[in-house]
Amino acid sequence: MEKILITGASGFVGKRLSRYFLEKKIKVMGTGTSPAHPFTEEFPDFEWICADTTIKGNWQNRIEEADIIINLAGKSIFSYWTPKYKQAIYDSRILTTKNIVEALKTGKARHLLNASAVGVYGDAQEKKLTENSAAGNDFLARVCIDWEEEALKAKAKDVRVSIMRFGVVLGNGGALSKMVPAFKWFAGGPLGNGKQWFPWIHIKDIEHAAEFIIHNDNLDGAFNFTAPTPLRQKQFAGALGKVLKRPAFMPAPAFVIKMLMGELGKSLLQSQNAVPENLLSAGYSFLYDDADAALNNILKKINF
Repeated sequence: MEKILITGASGFVGKRLSRYFLEKKIKVMGTGTSPAHPFTEEFPDFEWICADTTIKGNWQNRIEEADIIINLAGKSIFSYWTPKYKQAIYDSRILTTKNIVEALKTGKARHLLNASAVGVYGDAQEKKLTENSAAGNDFLARVCIDWEEEALKAKAKDVRVSIMRFGVVLGNGGALSKMVPAFKWFAGGPLGNGKQWFPWIHIKDIEHAAEFIIHNDNLDGAFNFTAPTPLRQKQFAGALGKVLKRPAFMPAPAFVIKMLMGELGKSLLQSQNAVPENLLSAGYSFLYDDADAALNNILKKINF
């Protein structure tokens, strides 16, 4: 039976991917800094390894047991970016990936799926972004560039490397958990002028696209994990308001966002018209390519 190691398995995406593969009777080892994980009680095929993966340690000895590694570890970007916090964002991604690649033994793990983000393209404004588009040069773009470069070093150990450039992941939790309360209190709306492109993806497509790449041995390199129908931020806010039966006319002015959130606020106003060219070319069929359908699926059980 295959065994998958998932770093960052206590995060929003990490939990969903862990459950997805466990329900398919695949053994999963999860790592993170939490002392325990609820899946150890729920699934006999789940093993939790408590470790700070930015630091070399015994956890690295377990890497050779994994056939597939899904590296999701990374400090949340949703906090005020002090110099110290920016370093933590960087180190949690780059040092973890460096430690994974260092511990790989040639001929053991077959495949590394490494997280990244469409933030690698920076603020691209109106440009259509495929996986071959140029990288940006702001802080998050530089983090993603270095993150991907560290992961690609695993190829020297005969490991297939696939880079998952996530858009905004929609599911029960994650980004929506920060958006919905404002709409609930009739204060929802677009960020800034709302004209910026908003790349999104349903969490179920994260699960299925990751499995699709794993099962297709010729798929490596970068993949935009975004729905094929990106929206303007204003359009997305309207779709969310429609599903929640709430108005979406309360924009958050750009100057206020920047004033309250600093550099993070500036990044939230970026525009990325990212399309999943490589997934589509490989034959992946999205479960959710319409934002209305995606939001209805996620939020249909929410009561106000």
